[in-house]
Amino acid sequence: MRKALMGNNAAAAAVKLARVEVVSAYPITPQTQVVEALADMKASGEFPGRFVRVESEHSAMACLVGAAQAGARTFTATSSQGLAYMHEMLHWASGARLPIVMADVNRALGAPWILWTDQTDSLSQRDTGWLQFYCSTNQEILDSLLIAYRAAEALLLPVMVNYDGFTLSHTYEPVDVPAQEAVDRFLPPLNYQYALDLANPRAFSALPKPKEYMRLRRRMAADMDRATVTVAAIEDEFARAFGRRYAAVEPYRTDDAETLLVVSGAPASTALEAVDRLRAEGLRAGSLRIRQFRPFPAAVLRAYAGRERRFVVVDRNFSMGHHGIFCEELKSALYGVKGRPKVFGTVAGLGGGDITVELLEEIWRDADAGRLDEREPLWMEDAR
Repeated sequence: MRKALMGNNAAAAAVKLARVEVVSAYPITPQTQVVEALADMKASGEFPGRFVRVESEHSAMACLVGAAQAGARTFTATSSQGLAYMHEMLHWASGARLPIVMADVNRALGAPWILWTDQTDSLSQRDTGWLQFYCSTNQEILDSLLIAYRAAEALLLPVMVNYDGFTLSHTYEPVDVPAQEAVDRFLPPLNYQYALDLANPRAFSALPKPKEYMRLRRRMAADMDRATVTVAAIEDEFARAFGRRYAAVEPYRTDDAETLLVVSGAPASTALEAVDRLRAEGLRAGSLRIRQFRPFPAAVLRAYAGRERRFVVVDRNFSMGHHGIFCEELKSALYGVKGRPKVFGTVAGLGGGDITVELLEEIWRDADAGRLDEREPLWMEDAR
């Protein structure tokens, strides 16, 4: 059924379709509508899972750690300072190999107090052992959450699905909502092999010796390394089931492109229009959308670096004292590649500033003309 849904409502619909058994969350703008919708479904009987109200985001994740350890399919959603407050428990969830799924509605971090979007909240959690996906449409929010459960339960690693606050969370778009029967075929019930069992008691997260801790971390790293292949296979299955295809990196008009815009999140949709306009002028423009941030799809990105060309990364985030985070990661991925393209970094849209077609065109032209410096990021603002 096709419906006009806000991004937050698309997320709530996915949770219901996934037959999540435990939701625990604390409200924070612009995420609040996700858990409000689920609370309404619970009150009406439409959502049969358990909804646990807690006093903080830290407690929400702690609740899900317990529920997941007991073998339940779990979900939470948060934003900004809420995700930062949850930080400690993210390590507990991944280290315990729990297949928890979370939606983070990207919102800038204070101070000063700010409501609008950028990606610093989720990217500051990049070392916690969670897979991370970045959505560019409301349809993708719903679909990515379903894919996330399959990935989390196959890899025994938690997954964070991220999307832009207000730009997607509060904007209506047409969304194809699949039938429950189709989702059930794609996403069978969770069978967590390490679930608590009263008949077979075990101890969890005990104090290991350094050698055992090292081995556990190495095993976790190996499973994160294989996640790109695992997720790609799940996305292929999703495409066969629902007719919509996703990938870790999504190219647009790249075959003969000399300069590529590299974008993530909602601005990736804007980049398509910018590329079309530049192409209409006879310019060799293209774009790459990075949808999967963890694990970082380095091998996929290297395939676009086979000949002399320029990459210009548009980061809606910044790592203080260095560069935009996607730019850092791309340069690292391309290190040592023969004929490595120039990689320019730009920073735009922090705190919810507009990333318009015109701004992306300007960024592309500056990069294509060689007016940018690989060593220093350029901070860009829309002129209007």
